[in-house]
Amino acid sequence: MTHGYPPGTGRSPEPAGPYGTRPPGGPGADPYGAAPGTGRAAGAGAPYAIPWQQTAETAGTAGSGWAAATGAHAGTGFGESAGTAGAAEPAAEAPAPARPGRDRYLDVLRSVALVRVVVYHLFGWAWLTVLFPSMGVMFALAGSLMARSLKRPAASVIRSRVRRLLPPMWAFAAVALALMFAGGWNPREDPDHGGTWGLLSLLNYIVPLGAPPYPAETGFPGGLLESGWAVEAAGPLWYLRAYLWFVLASPLLLWAFRRAPWPTLLAPLGLTAIVGTGLVTIPGETGNAVTDFAVYGGCWVLGFAHHEGMLQRIPRYVTVSCASLVMAFGLWWASGHLGPDGWDLNDIPLAQAAWSFGFVVILLQYSPSWRELPGRLAKWDKLITLSNNRAVTIYLWHNFLILLTVPVIDLMYRLPFMQSERASAALDSASSLWMFALVWPLIGLSVLAVGWIEDLAAKRRPRRWPNGGGPAGEGGATRSARRG
Repeated sequence: MTHGYPPGTGRSPEPAGPYGTRPPGGPGADPYGAAPGTGRAAGAGAPYAIPWQQTAETAGTAGSGWAAATGAHAGTGFGESAGTAGAAEPAAEAPAPARPGRDRYLDVLRSVALVRVVVYHLFGWAWLTVLFPSMGVMFALAGSLMARSLKRPAASVIRSRVRRLLPPMWAFAAVALALMFAGGWNPREDPDHGGTWGLLSLLNYIVPLGAPPYPAETGFPGGLLESGWAVEAAGPLWYLRAYLWFVLASPLLLWAFRRAPWPTLLAPLGLTAIVGTGLVTIPGETGNAVTDFAVYGGCWVLGFAHHEGMLQRIPRYVTVSCASLVMAFGLWWASGHLGPDGWDLNDIPLAQAAWSFGFVVILLQYSPSWRELPGRLAKWDKLITLSNNRAVTIYLWHNFLILLTVPVIDLMYRLPFMQSERASAALDSASSLWMFALVWPLIGLSVLAVGWIEDLAAKRRPRRWPNGGGPAGEGGATRSARRG
């Protein structure tokens, strides 16, 4: 689909982003501190609740949404009631109520979505948008968590979400803008963002209600990157705009959903059929923003439906059958409206909306609500924990880091054993694989360098590598955390 951004690393910036992005847990719980009696993390305090993590502010809602499905009850642990412990030792103090733990199935979905986004922007494989519609999944998870949080006053929830969103973006914007200006970009003279309006549009790097501007071509210090680097580095910022729009609209959307669930759930698909097919054209970035809102609005409201238990009240065979029909329609529409990149659903708004909607319905209908990763997935526990705690950092920086792999590979050509024609040809043919191998260490360095800003945004003590293990301050020990 069109977002008003030129293509990213060989692709259009994905409707990625990560830019949607939620652990339950109570006040004072570490995002991955042990929950009493669970053997798992309590899961409080994600940096902010975009499609990647539940936050401390979503805590305390046992008995609703997926938290209820896990069997965590106030006053009981897992498999042992508070009353049982009291009978064994009448004089003993009653055990503390167990907090709802993280839903590790949802954590896995976020991690898979992030990896898929990176791979898509690296290799540009259109079929990945069909295999796993990452953005629809992340917006749905964010919608569910937003519905949970709105048990509190709407103004405080919106303020908390915005506070968690902005500082990581400011860090990225500070670096990106400094490099753009150093490369010679003058927004006042930019043909696409010129004059006073171009200067005012820079405010979107502070609060992304609109599209943050960037030059189609500009230099880069040392000439390390090609002139179009800003397009690829800043392109994924569309996601922050879309997420912010959803956050601001959520109180009204949830009110409408609770009074008219089916019309509210299906309205975004109808809106996409109007603004995403050319039937009605809204010019400029406003049109792109409205289209993004329509395309992923159904997934966001599906998050509401999941939290409210609506999907679980419908027989599974009915849900899956209807979702499959919607997905089939999406593929049928795509087949007649293929863009320059073929089956890339990002270029086909109605197909993207329908396919993502049906895909998310099935994922949420079959949600197993894992308290612990089962079987072989358990060995990925720390990486999944880390990616969920630093999802925003990974999403914001991944495209820029993909670009930085290019000068690193260029240095490899200077190695003594790479001077033969055969060795150079081999490196040429495997350059994409080298980029894939190099980007992950660079992402790890970005987590160490700026990931702690997510903790500051969430009013937590900064942690360098929050993978659920290690000493206090690294994400492994329970400590006090302020509610957002």
